[in-house]
Amino acid sequence: MSKKYAVVGLGSSGLSAVNFLVNHGHKVSIIDGNPNPALADRLPTGVHCHFGSLDSELLSSADQIIISPGIDPRTPSIAAAKAQGIPVVSDVQLFIDTLKARDLAQVTNTPIIAITGSNAKSTVTTLVGEMAKRAGMIVGVGGNIGTPALELLTIQNMDLVVLELSSFQLEHISNLAAQGATILNLSADHLDRHDGMADYLAQKLRIFENCQTAIICQDDANLAKQCLTTLTSIAPNHTIITTDSSLTHQTADFYLFDDGDGMALYHQNNKLLPIHQLKIKGKHNLLNALSALALGTAANLPMDTMLDTLKTFKGLPHRCEYIDDIDGKAYFNDSKGTNIGSTIAAIDGLGTVYGTSSLALILGGLGKGQDFSELSAYVTQWADSVYLIGQDAPMIEQDLLKGDAHLVSKIYQVGTLDQAVLAASQSTARAVLLSPACASMDQFKNYNERGDKFVKMVHALAHAPI
Repeated sequence: MSKKYAVVGLGSSGLSAVNFLVNHGHKVSIIDGNPNPALADRLPTGVHCHFGSLDSELLSSADQIIISPGIDPRTPSIAAAKAQGIPVVSDVQLFIDTLKARDLAQVTNTPIIAITGSNAKSTVTTLVGEMAKRAGMIVGVGGNIGTPALELLTIQNMDLVVLELSSFQLEHISNLAAQGATILNLSADHLDRHDGMADYLAQKLRIFENCQTAIICQDDANLAKQCLTTLTSIAPNHTIITTDSSLTHQTADFYLFDDGDGMALYHQNNKLLPIHQLKIKGKHNLLNALSALALGTAANLPMDTMLDTLKTFKGLPHRCEYIDDIDGKAYFNDSKGTNIGSTIAAIDGLGTVYGTSSLALILGGLGKGQDFSELSAYVTQWADSVYLIGQDAPMIEQDLLKGDAHLVSKIYQVGTLDQAVLAASQSTARAVLLSPACASMDQFKNYNERGDKFVKMVHALAHAPI
């Protein structure tokens, strides 16, 4: 039966929703506050377009509203439509409902593995997808990671779905009923869109609704407690798989341990893989590996296949990506580190590997109102030197010194990424880490451009005349 839909936001997910709904015979309006959306020329014929504002009349006349992740649902016209009782859902909800209906009609079951967290979502999502592919499964990987969820429905004979989900998407998803679900970690981010950390966490916790298996990371005791408390009310028939990279809890299902022969990944009492056989580096990436193993176990993937994948997986571009070793220094591109939580993970993870005062850290850009004094303790322990770039560099220095005044001897205002790489290359550090903890748009188009420039400069160092 044909319905009247309003799709709000013409990004990649909005375009996929429009195409899906038109192909299924529905009446579709696309609404975007931008008067000239970049994807407008890719819209199918027969779609009513309203650009330049979020039209209240169109929204209030819809049977259902599909909201894109970048659109704030507190916008008055959307809030008014919700108050009228018009359902507001994400494109992912449309995907879930369609997949379940298809499974019911075909008497099949396509399990979903769902992943959220403030940081490392894309790395773990990609890793689980690669594990499934190596196991011979036909897998759809999408959601917040780049491929809109609805586009996965075109995959024939799909055995498994692996979804990366943001808090914005989860806010408009109900009854996900994932076979395996996890919140990898939680740190302050997107608080301009959520009413504080409690609301941010509440949206993340929706990932567990009616899940079969919950993967609980014990490294963050408060988050683990919140997850366990929530599970009792929203997933009555759940089972739990635990992970722990703290080296203090060998009671977790998946954990790190050193038996005197070097650090290794363990499952219960079984040694799985020495960490030197992994290509991804840093303690935070070891936790990512443990999380992927736990999620893969929830998806019934063979252990040997998962371990083989870990031996070859190199990580994702701009996410603590190892670039090169030049003159005894290792260079890491973590340009995707756009908030304090992700940068802490990178500093702590690589510092654990390279040692006290071992890192030359490049920070800076647009600070998004964060309190950078939260970094001070990690900088004190692990950084040899800090090179500040971008618009908010003076404020970042003030915050770092507020956290530890002794850092004054380690901090250098260098202005640009070029100067930071040059200065870091001449430092006494063992590793150089670009993990800005900031948005990039003051000096670059996006974090990809920032990371690409860093990689190019590192390669130039490798070929510089001696």
